[in-house]
Order: sequence, then structure tokens, then C-alpha cells
Amino acid sequence: MQIDIGIPEKDRENIAKGLSKVLADTYTLYLKTHNYHWNVTGPMFNTLHLMFEEQYTELAGAVDLIAERIRALGHPAPGSYRAYAKLTSIEEEEGVPDATEMIRQLVVGQETVARTAREIFPTVEKAGDQPTADLLTQRMQVHEKNAWMLRSMLG
Repeated sequence: MQIDIGIPEKDRENIAKGLSKVLADTYTLYLKTHNYHWNVTGPMFNTLHLMFEEQYTELAGAVDLIAERIRALGHPAPGSYRAYAKLTSIEEEEGVPDATEMIRQLVVGQETVARTAREIFPTVEKAGDQPTADLLTQRMQVHEKNAWMLRSMLG
């Protein structure tokens, strides 16, 4: 059945492509944050272990919201490691850095997702896609706040 929500197909396709990048960045950051939750050590262990858990739990919910918005626009949501690896701007973690480096890398990851979301905002606004604009605004607020909180731990 045709989708008739007041957004032309080409705009829906472009928005879905942009959201797919946001989804890939969000999922990659989720994996990295969860990895750090499991592997953090040192004097800030308890604080970071809990903070990382809070952040990866929030990210897990976010991937669902982003994927569902892509589907509502009539496009398939990417859902494989291979697809995410092609789409993400966040580097995957291969090892186990020290706690300070974990924090630094998560700041970079949080800022990256915010930038990726911001990049597609003009397309979303031009198309009059208020639900996606709302979703992106919420995501940017979360990522900018998390980046600030993590950055504050670095001094």
C-alpha cells in the first residue's frame, strides 16, 4: 500500500538514509559503551561502571526508536554489523583502554552521534517531517548532555 503521510518519497528516502547513519552510530556507540561497562577498572570503577550502564541502556532504547522511524517512512532499517560498519562514523574498539581513554573515546562517540543527527536536520526540516525533527532534537540533547558529563570527568 502506498504511503501518504505528506512527505514525498524522495524526501522520505533521503531522511531514512540519514537516519540509518544515526542508527549505525547509535548502535556502535551502544556496543562501545557496553564493552567499557564490562571492562572498566581503576579508582573510578563504580562511578564509571554505573554511568556506562545508564548510557548503554538509554542507547539500547534509542536504536529501537530510530529504526521504527525509518520503518514508518517506508524504508528498511539496517540491522547487521556489516551494515553498521559501512554506515557509522564511530571507530570500533578492538582492545581495552584505560578508564581515562574510555571516557575520552565516549566523548568523541557522543559528539559524533550529535553531529550525524544534526547533518540531516536541514533535510528533515525542509520536508516538514516534524516527528523525525522531534526525534533528532531529543537525540542531540541526550548526546550533548552525555558528552558534557563525560568531558567533565576529564577535568
